[in-house]
Amino acid sequence: MIIGYARVSKDEQHLDRQLDQLKKYGVEKIIKEKYTGTKKSRPGIEELLKIIRTNDTVVVESISRLGRNTLDILTLLQHLEKEKVEFISLKENMDTSTPTGKAMLQMMSVIAELERN
Repeated sequence: MIIGYARVSKDEQHLDRQLDQLKKYGVEKIIKEKYTGTKKSRPGIEELLKIIRTNDTVVVESISRLGRNTLDILTLLQHLEKEKVEFISLKENMDTSTPTGKAMLQMMSVIAELERN
C-alpha cells in the first residue's frame, strides 16, 4: 500500500497543497495531522507506525512534515527501513528504494550523529 502523511503545525494552516501532491502521486491512504513537528510522539505518526506493512511505501510532500529534529526523523526512517517500508519525499526527491535515496539516509545519519555530540 502507498500511504501518504500530511502535517501542519497550527489549526490556521492548511493541508491542501500537501494533499494535492500526495493524491497526484497516487497514495491509497492519507494520514492527516495538525500537530507540532517538534514533538516526537504524535497521533498521526503513531497511526502510521501501526498500519505499515512490509513492502508498503510512505510518501510525504516534504521531509520536514515528519518533524523538525533530524534525529527524530532519522529514527523514524530507520524504523521504516527495518520494517522493509520504502520512503519517498516528493520535494527533496528522496526515495529510499534507490541508491541515491539510501545515500541521503546515510548522510542524515551523519548529521544526526553531529547533533547528538
